[in-house]
Amino acid sequence: MGWGDERVNVCFHGIGSPQRPLEPGEARYWITVDTFHEVLDLLADRPQVRISFDDGNASDVEIGMPALVARGLSATFFPLAGRLDAPGSLSTSDLRDLASAGMTVGTHGMDHVPWRGLDPASRHRELVTARDRLGEAVGMPVDEAALPLGRYDRQLLNHLRRLGYTRVHTSDRHRARPGSWLQARYSIRSEDTAASFGDTVLSSPSAGRRVERLLAGTVKRLR
Repeated sequence: MGWGDERVNVCFHGIGSPQRPLEPGEARYWITVDTFHEVLDLLADRPQVRISFDDGNASDVEIGMPALVARGLSATFFPLAGRLDAPGSLSTSDLRDLASAGMTVGTHGMDHVPWRGLDPASRHRELVTARDRLGEAVGMPVDEAALPLGRYDRQLLNHLRRLGYTRVHTSDRHRARPGSWLQARYSIRSEDTAASFGDTVLSSPSAGRRVERLLAGTVKRLR
């Protein structure tokens, strides 16, 4: 496998059975416990891989954190501030437990809405108020963000830079440079298996597919 100086960022969402009503289209991002453990085993000895969790589901601490700790792995968790302490989602004490276990906490915003094209008040709620609420809950500054639904444009990225975010994570399915401010990620979906994930994500993509994915991200940044 030709990694060079590239990184693969892998993102999980829900694991096992949801403990809250799901939004339309969200079920596709819930995977079985067995699939989660099998994929995690595949990632355990790959230092080029970084792991993250979006949405702040209760399964992050009930299933995700113990499995990470057992394998000597760490991850970045991007909860939604608006779901904090709600049934089926992470609690304030959960965030502190994650931090105590060596995990990083970032922000996924307040209400799981796309950040692109928001009016000023909504943008402040999603990018500032949510970050402050999560930082207060975890007891330390929050300076990384994951873009809800993967949508962004140049204006949004400029706002995030001005607000001092040190790293922003997308849903663009291609490899990333370790030092890049904008980090593409691969989300694990319900149709994935450890074998299919390894074949499609951990193996080297074709030159054509690599160019296609990079161009898709470039279009988002320029519009």
